[in-house]
Amino acid sequence: MKTNELIREIRSYCMANANAEQLQKSQRFFKEEFVGYGLTAPQVHGKVKEMLSRGGFNLQTVMEAAPELMKGGKYEEISIVLLLLDGLWKQFTPETFQIIGSWFSFSITNWAHADTLAMFTLPRFLDKKILEMEDFSPLLNSPYKFQRRCVPVTLIKHMKKTRQVMPSILFVEKLMADPEREVHQGMGWFLREAWKINPAEVESFLLKYKDTAPRLIIQYACEKMTPENKLRFKRAK
Repeated sequence: MKTNELIREIRSYCMANANAEQLQKSQRFFKEEFVGYGLTAPQVHGKVKEMLSRGGFNLQTVMEAAPELMKGGKYEEISIVLLLLDGLWKQFTPETFQIIGSWFSFSITNWAHADTLAMFTLPRFLDKKILEMEDFSPLLNSPYKFQRRCVPVTLIKHMKKTRQVMPSILFVEKLMADPEREVHQGMGWFLREAWKINPAEVESFLLKYKDTAPRLIIQYACEKMTPENKLRFKRAK
């Protein structure tokens, strides 16, 4: 399958299954304007599963199709191409990682697409030892908030596998001062998952930042604690 054929198939499927009522419902999950067709998640995942099962295209074709679909700005088209990408993880190389990183300059502008990459695709590079954690360091200084958010969210799977929390926490520590809410959410989520692995180390870290870090980070990080324990992380008046 050629690149233009892949693009055509994805767009044709989305248009054929467009649903104005579902499109309106989807908007409530996003602060940004939701631009799409109104497909359900099962429709998106079902199409991806069918395409991967059928085959006829490789990673290069998907990587070439992605920018055009992303520039179109339609939510489901981007979702499908990202999930197709993840399904071809066995073909990943360090160059794949660099190309994915370039997409943030013109796309990946909502939490759902960022988290699709961070929960599924980007952890593959660590899990399969294509890259090391240090290779994610430039992303911490990215001008794009969703790319910065991807770093702590990506490390959740890595941390669960190694069962060591402090190397990952120290790696993303600078994001404790990030100005963007979406990054705060990602950091809080990451720290909450770290706390489940090693409460003592995470609580010690949180005490260091309880008076200076954005409250949303602390709120998310403490979510699974007992009410009594949460009181320890209230900001001093």
